[in-house]
Amino acid sequence: MKIVDIEVIRFRTTTRIHPTRFGYYYWGPEHPAVTSLTRIVTDDGHEGYNLGGDPATMERVVKPLLVGENPLDREKLWHWMGQHPGFSEGLAGHMDCALWDLYGRLVGLPVHKCLGGCRDRVKAYASTWPNMGKPDDYARHAAAMQAKGYKAYKVHAYIYFNPHTWEHAPQLPGFPKADVEVCRAVREAVGPDMVLMLDPFGGYTLEESIWVGHELEKLGFYWLEHPMVETRMEAYRRLCQELDIAVCSPEHAPGGIFARAEWVLQGAADMSRIDVNYGGISGSYKHAMLCQAYGIQCEMHGGHWTNSHILGATPESTCEYFERGLLRPDLDYDRPAPYLKAICDPMDDEGNVILPTAPGLGMEFDWEYIEAHRIRD
Repeated sequence: MKIVDIEVIRFRTTTRIHPTRFGYYYWGPEHPAVTSLTRIVTDDGHEGYNLGGDPATMERVVKPLLVGENPLDREKLWHWMGQHPGFSEGLAGHMDCALWDLYGRLVGLPVHKCLGGCRDRVKAYASTWPNMGKPDDYARHAAAMQAKGYKAYKVHAYIYFNPHTWEHAPQLPGFPKADVEVCRAVREAVGPDMVLMLDPFGGYTLEESIWVGHELEKLGFYWLEHPMVETRMEAYRRLCQELDIAVCSPEHAPGGIFARAEWVLQGAADMSRIDVNYGGISGSYKHAMLCQAYGIQCEMHGGHWTNSHILGATPESTCEYFERGLLRPDLDYDRPAPYLKAICDPMDDEGNVILPTAPGLGMEFDWEYIEAHRIRD
């Protein structure tokens, strides 16, 4: 079996996500957008897919390396892509996921079963949009999520945003006191039994992180995630020594499993974190197994079709939660995108995400919509 073509299908859709001048984003009016889909085709007609992809990069970088290769040689291709200067970590991860989708479709199994299979449902936490409003707004939202069956809730408070002027802002300085006020309001709203976390997205100094961590300890929060810029491992090591609350990081540090292995050895985080942008399904699964060997948790960053399969292939003691979101009061999260027939993470009545059961990554595309809105260059 050989790869004979790799195609990026681009089509028009809409979004409510808007960029800010500081490199972050906000939720606003619906506007036109372009999205894409990568398709790998083999000489015997098998196909694999992943959402995303850039046509120019595919032609210039990806196809020269992968066309003509056996798509079942994922490990070899994973190393090749990781060594290639033209492949970013995100691009290599993207293609690795598409190769796993092809294999799952070929054998008729979801990827998490191909990886060995461990569970079909995962505990969910409701993960908020940032900058949703005042503390009372978060409190109401947390109570509403609790009423829907969630047993856990993660706060993204004020990120790239100044809560005093109500304007977009740089990442630093952050607003730890305002963030803690949100956390206090949420704890008061949901009571003592709901599991709570905070992710300030790298907005604090070491001293601020220590103060916030101690405040969260008083509130009974489970973890403090990504509190500082992640290029400063020594600051994270000192933070872990100072706090009882678990520190969950790194989220966006480059280097995939290789960088995160060093974080584990240095004691720079109590819980590790990864997603498919840092090594694809292959790299994420390798890192989850490394964490399992050291007896620490590997919490997946985001849910989505791809990360779902790492969760399905690992026990709760290694990867405990499915991050469901990002959620906000005016978003119908349970309605799929118009180009998909279903969402990746439906919930049961016990607050668990039901993992994909269709072959491959589990995505079922609305090809009628895609073809009707396709951009043909």
